[in-house]
Amino acid sequence: MASGWAQDGAVQEQIDASIDDAVRLAKSRLPSGESFDFCEECGNSIPEARRRAILGVRLCITCQSALEQNQGSAAGVNRRGSKDSQLR
Repeated sequence: MASGWAQDGAVQEQIDASIDDAVRLAKSRLPSGESFDFCEECGNSIPEARRRAILGVRLCITCQSALEQNQGSAAGVNRRGSKDSQLR
């Protein structure tokens, strides 16, 4: 059967690659090592329950929330291009 410009399974390969990229990004953001007693940003004490729950935590909840809001999301980025973009 003729498949045009794309090989068989190309769509699934693109989906798998996008998922792999997202998992790799999430793993790279996980803290590691020993937790800090005080926030790296503001210097406030980090509660013991947070230090035990998240190994390697370096920020208090307030500073962590602000950081996550500023980071944004890398989802939806298609670096492989579409068939239409290749025809132009």
